[in-house]
Amino acid sequence: MNVYDSARMAEVLAPLGYAPGDGPEDADMVILNTCHIREKASDKVYSELGRLRDIKDQRAAEGQQTVIAVAGCVAQAEGEEMLRRAPYVDIVLGPQTYHRLPEMVARAHRASQSGMRHSGVLETDFPLESKFDHLPLQRQENGVSAFLSIQEGCDKFCTFCVVPYTRGAEFSRPVAQVVQEAEALVAGGVRELTLLGQNVNAYHGTDTAGRETGLGSLARRLSEIDGLMRIRYTTSHPRDVDEDLIAAHGEVPALMPYLHLPVQSGSDRILEAMNRGHDAESYLRTIERLRSARPDLAFSCDFIVGFPGESDSDFEATLDLIRTVEYAQAYSFKYSSRPGTPAAGMPRQVPEEVKDERLARLQALLMEQMTTFNEASRGTTCEVLFERTGRHEGQLVGRSPYNQAVHVEAPAHAVGDMATVFIETCKPHSLAGCLREEGQPKGDPREEERLSA
Repeated sequence: MNVYDSARMAEVLAPLGYAPGDGPEDADMVILNTCHIREKASDKVYSELGRLRDIKDQRAAEGQQTVIAVAGCVAQAEGEEMLRRAPYVDIVLGPQTYHRLPEMVARAHRASQSGMRHSGVLETDFPLESKFDHLPLQRQENGVSAFLSIQEGCDKFCTFCVVPYTRGAEFSRPVAQVVQEAEALVAGGVRELTLLGQNVNAYHGTDTAGRETGLGSLARRLSEIDGLMRIRYTTSHPRDVDEDLIAAHGEVPALMPYLHLPVQSGSDRILEAMNRGHDAESYLRTIERLRSARPDLAFSCDFIVGFPGESDSDFEATLDLIRTVEYAQAYSFKYSSRPGTPAAGMPRQVPEEVKDERLARLQALLMEQMTTFNEASRGTTCEVLFERTGRHEGQLVGRSPYNQAVHVEAPAHAVGDMATVFIETCKPHSLAGCLREEGQPKGDPREEERLSA
């Protein structure tokens, strides 16, 4: 989501003459686009701001102005406190207001030129109008894959999460607006779209007749765009997986067989304390229904270790769920207390050393599963969409249907193409293989060539 937002901020600033720079040392404007999910991310913002202050002072001594802006969820959550702690920051803006950036920059410049000390521009309200109604169409000239935000905000209020407070209530963009932006991206060379949302499968945008449309129907509509080869989406909530979305996974070839479906814990007691709105059994039933619709579907997940009150048996229940599902990928974290969330004041906070031990065990199991999943690709073929050139001469990097990075020797002009690749080697986070020519029989093409010789 922040990658998408950052790109859109660059677009709205372009008419003012701004273009992306190579680094902050020579930049006329620096924007820190922030996340508030983890405490470490918030701390890092202030550390980075201290470094930027030195750069700003040095440039000022040389007669050059530097505008420092902080955007995103830390800005939304801390607002005036951020301006108090870092008074050299010129602009603080929340994630729903970046369509107003040109106006904010103008205000900051006027304040600077007046020679008067100012407290910075603060824009952290939740405007009545959607920012998407005021943004230009997103266009991408050279990218093969692109993010497309279709939904924002959250109404779930998990007790550990700040998103409802920093991103606001759930909002879905109209179908026509999403399709128009998708068509513009595909016209610019994009072949794969990742649909974004805090709860992306809670999407309920209206069509031209004013009827609500779910994510499954939206995927069907987007798959009709000529030139769009692949569709992905993230992040999903188990409560919002409906029958139409499940059916779409079996009916829409462009919808990739890889789904990020966070569960956070395998313990019903902890899930209830988290206010997740589902239990382990219902989550596993959802997995089964999705795999029934598309048997080759693979899953990734999020886990929080050491949530307040988590016992040894609660943690073991999480390990049991992981063994049952068998994930292709996962992200796992120690519980991090976020000020203002209900979980922050819960009793029985788990000691850090216990969190560390549990996280190590959980990550070892997840790594074992990820390695097994990747190893299963060895000796098989898969369709790879080439995205960019690799680090080595004559190498391209693409993605498998399961979002695995795949390294292949191929000509540079093949970027943007889909090709059949025979997988030869597997590493923890990537695969490598060789091109299979059209009409070539299955098996290792290099071995077949050797035998025929």
